[in-house]
Order: sequence, then structure tokens, then C-alpha cells
Amino acid sequence: MEGVLTPEIWIAVAEKTGIAELRLTTRDVPDYDVLMRGRLKLLAQHGLKLADIQAVIGSLRPLDGAPEFLNALRRFTQVIILSDTFEQFAQPLLRQLDWPTLLCHRLVVEDGRIVDYQLRVREQKQQAVVALRSLNYRVIAAGDSYNDTAMLKAADVGFLFRAPANVRAEFSQFRAADDYDELLALIQAAA
Repeated sequence: MEGVLTPEIWIAVAEKTGIAELRLTTRDVPDYDVLMRGRLKLLAQHGLKLADIQAVIGSLRPLDGAPEFLNALRRFTQVIILSDTFEQFAQPLLRQLDWPTLLCHRLVVEDGRIVDYQLRVREQKQQAVVALRSLNYRVIAAGDSYNDTAMLKAADVGFLFRAPANVRAEFSQFRAADDYDELLALIQAAA
């Protein structure tokens, strides 16, 4: 979701709070647990609560062209968004995208403070694709980060979308697209 359809939430929080370390994403840090533990530590150090982050998220809008891209996809296929975001973060953005199906994680919140996170399952994006394929669905996946590459490998067809140069270089087996029209054409050709 983030970086493909919506802005990166943690980058927006970093910009709002001035905490530069919160700018790191899965494009920068391949190990999700290391990334999240660092984020949780920063939130505690700076006294940021869930409501503070939700206020930033409430000000965000989908990336230009994202709603139209999703609508174009829905005209010929079903769309499921697999994300490492959290239920408590996603609602304002999902509303603006006309409520696509989202499979993601949950935050553990105590007294308004984010104290931990709960993964659905490890490698949930990859596992969701494997499960869908086991039901004889053809899966075409797109992503932009290290944490998407296992999903792309598990899919029938995988594409990188607006991925940084380091991800493109390391995973050159995936065709890459830089705009929604190009990605839509690749998906339609693969469908």
C-alpha cells in the first residue's frame, strides 16, 4: 500500500515531528522487525502516541492517480492489498481508495502508546499469495520494497513499482514500472 498507492506513513510522521530516523522504511531496512523495533523505541523516546500518528495519517491523501488506477484494475479483476501497515493506521486512506480489501498487521496499544506490534504471520504477504495460489487463483503482484520481494517471487507474475535503484538492481528478475499506466498495461498483459 505505502509507496505504491499512498504516501509512506512513517516518512510523513518524520516530516511532521522532525524525527529524521522515522524516515527509514523497508526500502532502506530489509529486516522488518529491526525497523519496527527502532520505530517503537523512537516513539517512546519522543512521547509520541497512536493519536499523534493518526492525526498525521488523517492529513494524507492517496498518491496522484492511485484511486483511478485501482478503479481501472477493479474493472477486470479483484484487488487485494497486502501491506505491512497496521489496522489502526489504514482506515483514513482506505476510505479515500473506496475501501479495497486490505490484509495487514495490528499494533499493541496501551494507554494510547504503541508498545508493540503483532504480525498476522511471518512473511504474511508471501503466505497470502501462496494461500491464494493453493486455491487455484492466478496472482499478479506489485510492490516497491525489500519486504515485497518474497511476495513477488511467490506470485505467478511479479512487478516492481517505483522501486528504488537498490531494490531494482538486487531483484532485476522483476520487470519494473514507474507510473500507473505502465503498471496497468503490464498487469493487463499478464492477466
